[in-house]
Amino acid sequence: MLSAGQKAEIKAIHQLIKTGLPGYQPRPSQNKLVAEMANIIAGSYHSHDRIGLIEAGTGTGKSLAYLLAATPLALHKKKTLVIATATVALQEQLVFKDLPFFQSHSKLPFEFTLIKGRQRYACIQRLRDQLLQPDLLPQWQASDPAQLAKLQAAWDDRSWLGDRDSLPIQLTDQAWAGIQADAYHCHKQHPAHKNCPFHLARAEIDNSQVLVVNHALLLADLASGNSILPKPEECIYVIDEAHHLADCGRDFFSADTQLNIDCNYWQQQIDKLYQNLQSNLTHHGAIRETLKLVELSQDFFNLLKPMQQAISKQSQWFANSPHHRFVDAVLPELFSRQADTLAEHSGKLMSCIEKLFQQLLELASEGKVRNKVLLPLQHELSVLEQKFSGQHQLWQLWSVPQTNYVNQARWLSQRDQQIRGHACPLSVSFQLDELLFSQAHTVLLCSATLTSLNSFDYIKRELGLTDHPGLQTLQVSSPFAYAERGLIHIPKLNSEPSSDVFTAELITVLPQYLDKQVGNLVLFASYWQMEQVAKALREQGFTLLVQGEAGRQSLLDLHKMKIEGGNGSILFGTQSFSEGLDLPGALLTNLIITKLPFAVPTSPFEEAMAEAVTKRGGNPFLQLTVPAAARKLVQACGRLLRQEQDQGKIVILDRRLVTKSYGSAMLKALPPFRQQIDG
Repeated sequence: MLSAGQKAEIKAIHQLIKTGLPGYQPRPSQNKLVAEMANIIAGSYHSHDRIGLIEAGTGTGKSLAYLLAATPLALHKKKTLVIATATVALQEQLVFKDLPFFQSHSKLPFEFTLIKGRQRYACIQRLRDQLLQPDLLPQWQASDPAQLAKLQAAWDDRSWLGDRDSLPIQLTDQAWAGIQADAYHCHKQHPAHKNCPFHLARAEIDNSQVLVVNHALLLADLASGNSILPKPEECIYVIDEAHHLADCGRDFFSADTQLNIDCNYWQQQIDKLYQNLQSNLTHHGAIRETLKLVELSQDFFNLLKPMQQAISKQSQWFANSPHHRFVDAVLPELFSRQADTLAEHSGKLMSCIEKLFQQLLELASEGKVRNKVLLPLQHELSVLEQKFSGQHQLWQLWSVPQTNYVNQARWLSQRDQQIRGHACPLSVSFQLDELLFSQAHTVLLCSATLTSLNSFDYIKRELGLTDHPGLQTLQVSSPFAYAERGLIHIPKLNSEPSSDVFTAELITVLPQYLDKQVGNLVLFASYWQMEQVAKALREQGFTLLVQGEAGRQSLLDLHKMKIEGGNGSILFGTQSFSEGLDLPGALLTNLIITKLPFAVPTSPFEEAMAEAVTKRGGNPFLQLTVPAAARKLVQACGRLLRQEQDQGKIVILDRRLVTKSYGSAMLKALPPFRQQIDG
């Protein structure tokens, strides 16, 4: 239970925040958030099952609310507050704005740090080695020495923090891969690496009571047995942007790798590695381990080749589509029979590569191998590790029986002569419950869009929270005066998006809803349709900023510059622009949504999900497609009002909101703007 002293402390901190925040306005909704979150953490509803699903509309002050509720209680209980976000934008807001402000004004004794994945950091020793020996890496991966010198100078004077996000110069993905930290090149065991940025950043964890991570890193740490973060029972988790958690989980627990690899080429590479080690590390244990690697790889490739031959004979699999899905996740008999063995052999290969890395590190720390020899060997092993890691993950998932209960989508894809195998869990509810919900001290799942059609049922099922006895739900509306500040207009059209003539009608009608004098955002359901409309409107004299024609931030900067210069701007984007895009005030007063954001029904994953629901006697369109689209539509409409003084209109050019039975429920779930429905 929340004690009187804890309540008093939270109120006192809230008062300090009010005093320090310029233009602060009392918000009953924020008070409600703080009280509910604090009660969940304190165990007021359940002694150990402390989980909350909390939807807080735009402008409620959600971030400040969970800092107010969770930080003092985490300090009191000697727990670590872990805040997980889905986007870099929210991470930066927390680390550079919200947390410094809260730390300064709350007077609470805590430190915070942002935790990134290892590969977001550079290995300074690798950078230095390449400066001294430019031929260490293959030519395709080597960086320009002048660029490396600039990075070295920036690190020396600490104008660069040693991570990818603060790079002072532009680097290609390949150049970054040549200097990034990984578990094999940048190991703390080697004295030259102990002061690399990654290890310095990790050292800050022990002194921090509040940790900010992204969803992917949180899941990776939970799955690895908490190699970075404290154990779940020692943590109070705030998972912000929690509507992304299930998708992020599916991405993390899925597998995707190329199956038609050139086995002979890779075997030759391994043979060369053996010869290289033999000539440089005579009579050392690494030679025996490499010989084992040669033998294991030969066995693995001999098992893989029949699979490749079987795929090559099934040309009809890709006759009408770039994908071939295995119905009910049933693999061909040969694949099913050999999946266990391939998973086992690839696992042994991974273990062998790990041992080789460790042996090389030991030799390097003892001064028995020079960098000129060590680094190319490490690079070759790293490439092999990536190759066999993908194979291991796929065959491990494909070896899981699907006879009694189908819990995976499995398919092949073909593109640019590559044939790839895929496996994706239909649900990650079991993994999330086992690793997180059943272990953590507290989990608060927050978002501006957790409900679908004004119900928490969809997110409960998606995350596997339906049977948790202590689960609490709270829906707090935005304080914005939607009816006074905005309008949703659904004009009358002659066609619906399913019609072949819809794109042509869009080209005809869209100009009358664009305003060249203000900030416009037009959201499309597909790149193809966006490009068709953009081409036609440009021929009519419209000046457009189109997603994909420049970087996202460059487009937004140009849009802002045009608006602030007293001109209008028209920004075209797809689904990714319907979330996490902040265009306050004059930057957006006219939002046009061309089509309801339904998922592509022909994607292998969507097909498998629909198949599973149908077999259970359900209706996949009503149970999956409509709730997901309704939530995305709310997110898209949420682009219009970002501040209380904002105003504008939303035009939705999809009549299905009016003509279809599900349309009225989707309309009711939208923010309470005034509505104008023509015809």
